[in-house]
Amino acid sequence: MKIFREILWPVVAVIAAFIVGGLIVVAIGDNPFATYYQMIGNSFGSLNDIGYTLFIATPLIFTGLAVAVAFRCGLLNIGAEGQLYVATFMTAWVGIKFGGAIVTIFGKEENWSWMSLPSVLLIIACVATAIITGALWGAIPGILKAKFGSHEVINTIMLNFIAVALVSYFTQYYYKIPGDPIMQTAQIGEGAHIPRISQYIPGMPDFVPLSVAFLLAIVMCFAVYFFLWKTKWGYELRAVGENPSAAEYGGISPKKQIVIAMTISGGLAGMVAIGEVLGYRYRYYDGFSDGWGYLGIAVALLGRNHPLGIFIAAIFFAVLKRGEIFVDIETRFVSKDLVEVLQAIIIIFVASLQRYTRR
Repeated sequence: MKIFREILWPVVAVIAAFIVGGLIVVAIGDNPFATYYQMIGNSFGSLNDIGYTLFIATPLIFTGLAVAVAFRCGLLNIGAEGQLYVATFMTAWVGIKFGGAIVTIFGKEENWSWMSLPSVLLIIACVATAIITGALWGAIPGILKAKFGSHEVINTIMLNFIAVALVSYFTQYYYKIPGDPIMQTAQIGEGAHIPRISQYIPGMPDFVPLSVAFLLAIVMCFAVYFFLWKTKWGYELRAVGENPSAAEYGGISPKKQIVIAMTISGGLAGMVAIGEVLGYRYRYYDGFSDGWGYLGIAVALLGRNHPLGIFIAAIFFAVLKRGEIFVDIETRFVSKDLVEVLQAIIIIFVASLQRYTRR
């Protein structure tokens, strides 16, 4: 019965959101069924569509897991956006400095790397950098919360601004190729590139950016589930989230768990950099995130803070993001902004129903 309720309320929220969205489409003067067909049908029509949908879902899985871990400890991590930004920049930095990156500046080649690591070691170093950087950035609000009682929501929001500003500064003045009109760093070494799924699936175009980072995201769903529900550390973290006073009475330190939860949360958010840098752009691109850190909150809410639910919710939101392009092109009056409206309505319904079920 509990599992049924956990599945029922998100489904009800989605259906209600689509009904409200359909009424909005009718009010605008378009056909809601045709609109939804364009939104959903073009996400699974071919291997190309499926590849792009799963590519969009990959960062949402990581950020959804990041938010869920913090939620389970009674915390709201609004800082996944900043955590993934600093992690992405530092991952690109390692790929440049230790990947033998050769940069052409006004027709002259320059070596920007300190040394050239073997491909396997370079990929491991980049992945570790993504996780550690995100974890350290996430630990900051955790420590501030544990030591001084400052609210993690305010801290993480402020750290988002700091993160984006810092990496933009270093990109602009230190790691952007002179003369490049695009705000981006130089490319990482080729040894840091990870394979794309198209190499293993016949018929999937080579330009589809879906990489093995998606498989890593699936692995992390299992890892987070095992950690939270099958280990002593996960139990202690969840106990603090349920009742900090009771947990402390039982010998569990709430302050310690707060720091641990925010650190793990930041590390998961930082893993967005793996697919972005190592499997897609092969560099840091300023403004690359389409609000993945913030959308991860909606993914976690719809997925009921459970790894399986987060995986399904990430696919669902990826379908919406993929379909917004076709809605904008194929419908007469409806723009891609309808997707943003649907996302907001879903969050409202999920939050309302979650409060109702708790009562």
